[in-house]
Amino acid sequence: MALDIHAHRILILDFGSQYTQLIARRVREIGVYCELHPFDMDDEAIREFNPRGIILAGGPESVHEANSPRAPQAVFDLNVPVLGICYGMQTMAEQMGGKVAGSELREFGYARVDVVGKSRLLDGIEDHIDADGVLGLDVWMSHGDKVTQMPADFHVLASTPSCPIAGMFDDARGYYGVQFHPEVTHTKQGGRILSRFVQDICGCEALWTPSNIVEDASAQVGEQV
Repeated sequence: MALDIHAHRILILDFGSQYTQLIARRVREIGVYCELHPFDMDDEAIREFNPRGIILAGGPESVHEANSPRAPQAVFDLNVPVLGICYGMQTMAEQMGGKVAGSELREFGYARVDVVGKSRLLDGIEDHIDADGVLGLDVWMSHGDKVTQMPADFHVLASTPSCPIAGMFDDARGYYGVQFHPEVTHTKQGGRILSRFVQDICGCEALWTPSNIVEDASAQVGEQV
């Protein structure tokens, strides 16, 4: 039987971030098939896509604005891992019962976050270890709002002085949110973080490789001849 290089797939929902295409690029570099769709993708279409995991990308809007984007309910009904990035984390938090508020100090640019909780997502991933044992990551931030109260069963993943909940997690359900952008090169460990989510947490194998893509295309041509 021919290898199905699309069998392990990640769904990325776009909320308007300038970095969303980078997320898709990073996932494909890991060797996993993914598709990018608008945030308002139909629930049935999401179920038919049958992703092994879902990434909620960032966006320029505030969850407080009228008619601001929300993730489809199917995202949380599929029982697959979910990673919310920036706005994606904020809408995940609010939709699941948490709270989001505007921040007096907006964070744009380089930042250091302290890794607070021990999660599957960041276990063993750090840029610094302080003398007191605190783990740190060098990341890229771009946000005005912040999560002020996490949904039930979530724990703090990372923090900064102005954003105490810079990351949150629920390992049992595979739900994660990060206020920073792992997809940009400024976040030094971003590739490892995305690989951890896609491969280890979602269980995707690296099937979407150049050699497999060529072999798959050749097989399809052979079937048509």
